[in-house]
Order: sequence, then structure tokens, then C-alpha cells
Amino acid sequence: MSDTTHAARRRRPYLLFLLVLVLVAGAGTAAWRLLRGGEEKDARAVAVDAFLDAWASGDAQAAGRATSDPAKAAARLGALAKDLPGTRFELRRGEHIGAADGGRYAFRVTLHLKGGERFSYDSAAPLTKTGDDWRVTWSPAVVHPRLTDGSKLAATSESRRAEILAADGTPLGGLAPALVGAPGKSGLNYRYEKQLAGRPATGVAIVGTSTGRTLATLHTSKGAGGTPVRTTLDIPVQKAAEAALRGLSKNAALVAVRPSTGEIVAAADNPPTGTNRALRGQYPPGSDFKVVTAAALIGGGMGTSTPTPCPKYETVNGQRFENQDLFQLPTGATFADDFAHSCNTGIIALRDRLTPRSLTDTAKAFGIGQSWDVGAVTYDGSVPVTTSANDQAAAMIGQGRVQASPLVMASVAATVKDGTFRQPVLVPDAVKRRAKAPTELEPAVASQLRTLMRAVVTEGSGKALRGMPGEPGAKTGTAEYGDESPPRTHAWFIGYRGDLAFAVLIEDGGSGGKDAGPVAAAFLKGQR
Repeated sequence: MSDTTHAARRRRPYLLFLLVLVLVAGAGTAAWRLLRGGEEKDARAVAVDAFLDAWASGDAQAAGRATSDPAKAAARLGALAKDLPGTRFELRRGEHIGAADGGRYAFRVTLHLKGGERFSYDSAAPLTKTGDDWRVTWSPAVVHPRLTDGSKLAATSESRRAEILAADGTPLGGLAPALVGAPGKSGLNYRYEKQLAGRPATGVAIVGTSTGRTLATLHTSKGAGGTPVRTTLDIPVQKAAEAALRGLSKNAALVAVRPSTGEIVAAADNPPTGTNRALRGQYPPGSDFKVVTAAALIGGGMGTSTPTPCPKYETVNGQRFENQDLFQLPTGATFADDFAHSCNTGIIALRDRLTPRSLTDTAKAFGIGQSWDVGAVTYDGSVPVTTSANDQAAAMIGQGRVQASPLVMASVAATVKDGTFRQPVLVPDAVKRRAKAPTELEPAVASQLRTLMRAVVTEGSGKALRGMPGEPGAKTGTAEYGDESPPRTHAWFIGYRGDLAFAVLIEDGGSGGKDAGPVAAAFLKGQR
């Protein structure tokens, strides 16, 4: 028995040694497994970081290569730049979630939206091992948990755009389209874009890829509605102007101004969309400019009853000027007769009564050549100092280098009617400083001009208005342009009735009295 016990005692150290060896070996295995597990976890994090870094930097191809489906991932991530224009992505990796053999990493997405707004949400990147490498398991849900193959993220913008108003506060709607223009692109809509658009409510939504229909709104910022732009346009007058031009086959414009205030009450163009000829057109004004010439002559002391022959031709240094259709007036014609019938030759024959600066200085009394602040883009006319007798002759009948817009010529008529130049205004709230004439018409000169313009209607080439109530005054104009022989002509007709002055222009339109006159008559009849 004692021998067994020994034997047993002798075996105990051996057994203890074996036990220690087993424990040490086991501990080593556990330690190895723990270290290996850390390496696996780091490799997964590296894979996710590579994906997130490439996505954030806008490198869709590199981000795609870090996933299980490079082509689809690159296409989807590349499209984000178009779907969310102006957006910067900030991506932060979070904690590992799930099983040790893959699992997923949470990450936070912060969108820095165009306009300064920020929007954040949480997503996750599942992991797949391919060979020795870890990759993000691709699906649209990686971009946002609610995305599918049939949906995508999209930027949203909702704007409460204000309207452009008439003088009475009524929206202009479809009136004056060439003047009003397209939102953000042209005309008043372009000039006052910030005021009209306000601050849109922007955001992010999930939309159908094929339909574009909003499936879920993820974020919306607070916007601010726009502020209306009030103009001086008078809706009935504007409608009458547009109706008068409707049906013309030529480019044309009609502008109307209140002589007592300078308010632009109508600005119509034909065709109605496109070029704003009414305010911005640049044309030789032709015989309509004889109003300014008459003011210069009368201001220089010439009477309207001064004998002024009107032959077919007037030659200046070898250059022949002639009347339309080579008409002439009978012997005994006066300056008033020449003005009423728009005689070029008789007016040009008076050129020695004027200095090279006479027309330029007189034009300033009508505001021509000043810098107008109307509240819209305008062409404000040009009457250069003449440099020769021929230049003077051409300028006296609104040819040569003299240029004006329909608005300028409507203002000329308004200045005659009121006796004072009042710079036209379209958007009063936007006007900082109205131009003033450095010199004003003498009351006696303005009175004689009104008499002359009234005679154009009662006795001369403005017969289209003859018999109309309100004693309208007018001046017809036929302006030559181009190099053809015979020259092509623009048709002009300016005038006033009551507290309404106007100008009609028809490009390549023939004669002022015959072609533009009936348009003016239709416009005035539309005021009844």
C-alpha cells in the first residue's frame, strides 16, 4: 500500500507539469487569437475608411473599387454630383457593429448644401471579404438607408416667387413679355431676380429614379418669399398698345408716357417676345427729330411764319437731299408748312441759322443724351456735335449720326406737351436719381411747338389722327437706313393727346404718315 502511495506521490509533479504546459499553451493560443482578431478589425476599418475618403473627395471610381460592385457603386456615387449640385460630403466612421466575420461599420453623413445649409444622417457600410481583402458590400442603402435601386437622392428647391406688377398692383401676367422677360434670364425678371425670387426653401429628398416623383422629404430649409416689383405700366393702356401692334408683319414698338409725371404707362413690342425695342432700340429718328430742330430754330429767333421754300431737292456740297416721293410745296410755304408736311429740303436750307452745337444743346432740353435711371435698361439717345455742313444737314432731319429709341421719342412728345422734360420712369422704387435737363424749353418755344404739332394733324402728314377728340398733336417720320438705292426706311409717328404721349416705330416700315400713323390711331382709339 505504501508503495502505491509513493508511486502516486511520485506521479504528482509530472501531472502538475503537464497541467501547466497545457495552460500555457492554451493561453498562448488565446493570445494569438486575440491579436489576430485585432488585425482583422483594423483591416475592416481600413477598407471602410478607403471607401469613405474616396467618396468624400469626389473620386467615385476609387470609392467603387473599395466595394463589392465597383461599376454600380461608381455610377451611383458619380451621379450624386449631378443629383445634389454644389453639395460637399463630410463622412465620419463610427463603431463596428455585428459579427467578427464581417459585420458593418456605422458612419455619419453630413451634407453641406448649396447656400450654406447642412443636413446629417446615419448610414452603415456592411463588409464582405474577397480573398484576403475586405470590401464594402455595395447597395444603394449604403448611400442612405432608405435608398433602393429605383430611387436616388435629389436636391429640392421651392421658391415663392413674387410677381411684376402694374401701377395699380395687378400682376402683369402675360403683358409686355419682351420687357418683363423670363425668370432669372432676361428683362425685368433678370434685373430684379434677387428681389423677386427671395430665398428658396432648399432641401434633400428621395425621388424615383425614372419618375422623379418625391418619395420622401429628408430635409427642408426655411425660405423667404420674394418681394413684388411694381412698375408704372397701366394695364388698359398696355393692352391697347399691344393690340395696335398685333398683326403687323414687321418688327415694331410702341411706348406711351405720362407727360405730367414721366411714368411709362405702356411698352409694347412686335413680335411680343424677344428683343425689347421699345426701350432699348437704337434707330435714326428721321423727321420726328424735326421737333428738336424746330425748338433750336425757334429758340434762335426764327418765327413759324418765316417763308421757307420747299423744293424737291436741296444740295449741300454735292450731296443731294430730297423729300419723300420728291414732293414739293407751293410758293409761299412757311416754316410751319414745312413742319406740317415734313419737308426735308426746306428745313435743311435753314442750316446756317444753327451752330455745330445747336442741336446737341437743344436736345439736352429734351433729356436726350443724358444718363437715364428708369429702373430698366434703356437707350437714351445720342445727338453728337456736327462736324460739317453735310453732317448738320443730315442731323436736322434726324439722319446721320443722330440716334434714338422709341422711349426717347415718346419723351420728346411728352416734353412738348408738358413744356418740361420729366425723365421717364418704369420702376419708381428702384430709381435713385432722375436725370434733369441742364436747360429747359422756354414756355414760348414749347407753346409754338404744340401749335406746330397740332397742325401736323389738322393740315399735314399726321392725318391719321384727324378728327379724333382731345386735339392730339403729332409728328411723322420716315428714317432712311442702310446702303441700298433707293434706301430702306423705318416708319415713325410720335404724338400726344391729353396726358398721354407716345411713339410708334415700325422697322423697315415705309412711311411714318401712311404706315405708322394708322397704328397710332388704333392705339388712341383703344383708350376710349
